[in-house]
Amino acid sequence: MSAQYSSDEMMSVAAARALGDGMSCFVGIGLPSKAANLARRAHAPNLTLIYESGCLGAKPSRLPLSIGDGELADTADAVISVPEVFNYWLQPGRIDVGFLGAAQLDKFGNINTTVIGSDYHDPKVRLPGAGGAPEIAASCGEVFVVLRQNPRAFVEKVDFVTSFGHGTGKGDRAKLGLPGRGPTLVVTDLGLLRPDPETAELTLTELHPGVGLDRAIAATGWKLKVSDDLKTTPAPTEQELTLLRDLEKASA
Repeated sequence: MSAQYSSDEMMSVAAARALGDGMSCFVGIGLPSKAANLARRAHAPNLTLIYESGCLGAKPSRLPLSIGDGELADTADAVISVPEVFNYWLQPGRIDVGFLGAAQLDKFGNINTTVIGSDYHDPKVRLPGAGGAPEIAASCGEVFVVLRQNPRAFVEKVDFVTSFGHGTGKGDRAKLGLPGRGPTLVVTDLGLLRPDPETAELTLTELHPGVGLDRAIAATGWKLKVSDDLKTTPAPTEQELTLLRDLEKASA
């Protein structure tokens, strides 16, 4: 009998699996941090977690509350200045993966974490803002995005481009001289999306177990492109679920 799990647990496990042993990963707080810390426990003990506050090689025993959580500094291999994180590690391309969340995401992987609404000065909602995300999106070797899939988050065009993905299509990053590959994977509670090699438009390549294609299409604010070779994501193993739940329990 297969283990029971929630859609959020499936999302966290799928995101964690994308991180390989020996990688360096610039981690955002929230879902990205949960996935990265699960990966380090489950299959990637040599995954190096880097947080914007200057904590290199952090090994937190629980999920950090913020990038300033003392647990990160206490467990890090080194704590350096924020300018050094960006000027020496991030901008020269020394970090393999940037792991980001989003409030809005469009079909070319552009991220909005700034404002909801067309008027920047008088928005419907003012969000936390950019932080280091634009630099992460520009300079990491590649970017993984993790967020729950619904029409409010998956929009035809973001209200504000906080972090550049693929612009309006393939080639836009090169035109701007951005060194990283940009978003190569989007992990949601419904499935996985990857940019089309020819157009850079996000394409559904995997559905999580029990999720119908119609549901994924309805949860997307644009005409969702679906891979001809659509696969089903392997369900979480009991070990992955145990490690994830232990991590969440330690953070409660």
